[in-house]
Amino acid sequence: MGPERVRVVASEPLIASLCESAPGLTRTRFLVEPAARSTGPALAWAAFEIEKLSPGATMISLHADHVIHPLSDLVETIDRAVSAANRGSLVCLGIEPDRPETGYGYIEIGEGTGDRTWRARRFVEKPDLETAEGYLAAGGFLWNSGIFVWRAADLLAAVRDLAPEISRALPLLESEGPEAFFAAVEPISIDVAVMERSPAVEVALAGFAWDDVGSWNALARTRPTDSHGNVLVGSAKVVEATGNVVWAEEGEVVLFDVDDLVVVRSGSVTMVTRRTSAPELKKLLTRLRAGDE
Repeated sequence: MGPERVRVVASEPLIASLCESAPGLTRTRFLVEPAARSTGPALAWAAFEIEKLSPGATMISLHADHVIHPLSDLVETIDRAVSAANRGSLVCLGIEPDRPETGYGYIEIGEGTGDRTWRARRFVEKPDLETAEGYLAAGGFLWNSGIFVWRAADLLAAVRDLAPEISRALPLLESEGPEAFFAAVEPISIDVAVMERSPAVEVALAGFAWDDVGSWNALARTRPTDSHGNVLVGSAKVVEATGNVVWAEEGEVVLFDVDDLVVVRSGSVTMVTRRTSAPELKKLLTRLRAGDE
């Protein structure tokens, strides 16, 4: 599709580092979020801008924090998803689970609609371990990758029909612009606002290897480990320790005689948790913001 058809939705503090990380990416390609309102408002705004620029365009939404390989298999999967989107569906790419993962949402698939595509029967939130094990044993459940394909106009129509949290503010994009829209809209994810509510969702099975590196445990799957299974980033040392993930942005972190921990040092804050608890960090952040001990 060419770099001129790429748009990046991001907040202002990230733009410089993103341009540095992706040669050829310039500021003109960015849609700069005036405020953080989750993926629902962000993707509705992106669809509005894309449809205005290129009426009838198909939109492919990809997160920046995924590991995907090989590229050729991603392209093949996207081609299948575009075919489904062209018949009016909102398409999510699903990943075949290889473990009972509690850090991802799942999609239960229904009747087949084409080449490795199915109707979405239901979306389910991140499960506990027992439920995740049940999904893996039962089959018929895929991980929700958060990669979406749809015609921009179809997403906007779904937002207007299904997502009052966003739709009531949509006219502001036309009359006043994104700052007014983001000030008025309610924070909500695209999954909750549209995908879980729409009867027109299809799931395309991903043909590529995938990992979501938005979690600390993912570092153990995507980065080299030492002979005892430790992942060490920054100035970190471990002695008689196994299966730990250590991320040290400044200062030095030393672990002795401990196993299966995540230790993160950033600025003046050091966080320590069990690897089994790492997927629950949103719960920690919520309690910290509320002032709980």
